[in-house]
Amino acid sequence: MIDLGRLRALYAVAQYGSVNRAAEALGYTPSAVSQQLAKLERETRTTLVERQGRGIALTDAALQLAATAARVLELVEDAELTLEEQRGQAIGTLRIAAFPTAARGLLPTALSRLIVDHPELDVRVSEIDPFEAVASVNRGDAQLAVVHDWHNTPLALPEGLSRLKLGSDPADVLVPASHRLAGKEFVRAEDLVGERWICQIPGSICHEWLLRTMRRAGVEPDVAYSVAEYQTQLAMLARGIGIGLLPRLGRGPVPDGVVAVPLHPVPSRRVYAVWRTVTSRRPALVVTLAALKQAWPERTTA
Repeated sequence: MIDLGRLRALYAVAQYGSVNRAAEALGYTPSAVSQQLAKLERETRTTLVERQGRGIALTDAALQLAATAARVLELVEDAELTLEEQRGQAIGTLRIAAFPTAARGLLPTALSRLIVDHPELDVRVSEIDPFEAVASVNRGDAQLAVVHDWHNTPLALPEGLSRLKLGSDPADVLVPASHRLAGKEFVRAEDLVGERWICQIPGSICHEWLLRTMRRAGVEPDVAYSVAEYQTQLAMLARGIGIGLLPRLGRGPVPDGVVAVPLHPVPSRRVYAVWRTVTSRRPALVVTLAALKQAWPERTTA
């Protein structure tokens, strides 16, 4: 009989394209994954791996076996879900991928509630940008993602994923107190021509939103400072460096020397929970979604 753990290792290598990435996803060392593949070769009496430069390549037989492994693992997951549903208890491990300000402003309330109400549920959290968080759920690395998008930068979901809107999170233009716009009641995109922006790193959903918003107003934004952490952005603003547009969730208080000015029309990002539809009946997922929804009104905002 083929060992299920070895099938899982083979499927991970086929899915991620390398032993190192598969090991990272499975929580193993690369040597452990390689050993699993070697044992599977002996077990099946089939060559599954060929050397290719410094890496490896799966043989045609390995790819066929990996496709079968995907179906087997899906059946195993369905059996586990059925048993958990019959017990009716939120147990086991549930991995959440969340963008940083949700991890700061929303998850602490939800997690504290889950720890008290469901002590047998082991929740693990990783901070990940929304694009990668969705991919993580789609691969099965995480069981739930807390993500966001903007109306002009919608986040596409692959087939087989479901979402629940948790709420909307408005954003403000932040400028140094000495800035020419600091005393304005509100500003429009055209008022921001020629400004040097502090923004999330390229490829992030917030960076894409800024580009699209300003370009729609006929303005090409000058992103001079690509900074992932909002607290770092605030530190720069407090020193009179650049301007930024920061959502309120998890932002914390605006430091001295920084002024928040409303942008008109008010930009607002939508915050969602995302999960694989086939797991919708899992009790651990049901109670976690409920905790997130209950926590939204208590979220930490600026």
